[in-house]
Amino acid sequence: MADVTLPQLGETVTEGTITQWFKKVGDTVAEDEPLFEVSTDKVDTEVPSPVAGTVLEIHVEEGETVDVGAVIAVVGSAGDAAAATPAPASEPEPAPAPEPEPASAPEPEPAPATEPEPDPTPKPAPAPAPAAVTAQAGDNRLLSPVVRRLVNEHGLDANLITGTGPGGRITRDDVLNYIDATGAKPIESAAPTSTPEAAAPATPAPAAIPAAAPAAVAASAGDTRVPLSKIRKLTGDHMVTSKATSPHAFSVVEVDFDNVDATRSAVKAEWKAQHGFSLTYLPFISRAIIDALGEFPHMNASVTNDELIVHGYVDLGIAVDLDHDGLLAPVIRSAETKRLAAIATEISDLAGRARNRKVTPDEIQGGTFTISNNGSAGSVLTMPIINQPQVAIISTDAIVRKPVAVQVDGSEAITIRPVGNLAMSWDHRAFDGAYAAGFLKRVKELLETKDWSTEL
Repeated sequence: MADVTLPQLGETVTEGTITQWFKKVGDTVAEDEPLFEVSTDKVDTEVPSPVAGTVLEIHVEEGETVDVGAVIAVVGSAGDAAAATPAPASEPEPAPAPEPEPASAPEPEPAPATEPEPDPTPKPAPAPAPAAVTAQAGDNRLLSPVVRRLVNEHGLDANLITGTGPGGRITRDDVLNYIDATGAKPIESAAPTSTPEAAAPATPAPAAIPAAAPAAVAASAGDTRVPLSKIRKLTGDHMVTSKATSPHAFSVVEVDFDNVDATRSAVKAEWKAQHGFSLTYLPFISRAIIDALGEFPHMNASVTNDELIVHGYVDLGIAVDLDHDGLLAPVIRSAETKRLAAIATEISDLAGRARNRKVTPDEIQGGTFTISNNGSAGSVLTMPIINQPQVAIISTDAIVRKPVAVQVDGSEAITIRPVGNLAMSWDHRAFDGAYAAGFLKRVKELLETKDWSTEL
């Protein structure tokens, strides 16, 4: 027999929710045949059986959340199943009924105890123990790391959340449902005071005026209730946290894509025949952004405490819409080392697998800069929300043909060109407007002047 455990599906993954079993107890399964599906954050992954045999036991039901490494099933041979079920033992002969014991004499009633004299100084009543306010004060057995993080981030009292997991365990969905029901918002964690100066009392800041809780909306006749999916909730929580963390600023440039079109038009038929997908504007924009990040390194960074961590590599995230059910941003690793053709191939592969929920948890973790491609939907100007802990995100809006003033033989002329906006949200803690504008200007220059034929 072999134990089937929840595998480590990513470096940062500590637990998963079993969403579907493809086999039931008694079914045979081949080695590497899909056995169950597990959901981790925004990714659903099919997990194959590590061995061939018969499913003897299933320890975790669909919808339950377990830690990585937990035994969730047992696979073995049919003989193992027979051996594991002991044959019923023959019924033993009934034992003779015991003879009744003689009735014992009644015990005398105890004499009434004398009441103690009152203590001249009554003791104070003990103070009630404080109730658990955050997950640190809760039961460690019932709170997984992911659940504990959600509870702490929203300042929740774990004792008020009803657990639906085995043994009353609080699952991630229990916390998300509680947040939805109460309207709890993420809170900023206080930095530890590790120095005498930090521990010294400071001038108290003026008390913040609490925001009024939104009024509850009751469904009326004709309304339809649409439950938010798990990925919709996670996407929403991430966006709320980002807006509460970063002071968002916004900058836009208009780009003439005629130079890019010259290269695309020359190779599009051959490219489609060779690679099986069309060469769009997105790989060109991605390559221009990667090059500009090398000249403006503070755009490729993260803010932490009182410092800016400038990354020495570019892990480029490409936001992908999941049929209006949420977003994923799979990451092109070490994008600064790849030419345009390689980037185009990776974008096509990652976007396709993201829409089919086939990316792994590690493929959507750890980006350093993100592109949100809204242009395919025809948008003209989009203000995206920063993908934490990054400091900037660019939205590519629709590229349309429109009149443009150009220089022809030293004179101005009006011609029709493909033009689109690049709109960037950026974290004002990391840099100021001049730095952000300089970066966007450089991206525009690269798209309009670079010889892109050398990249293919």
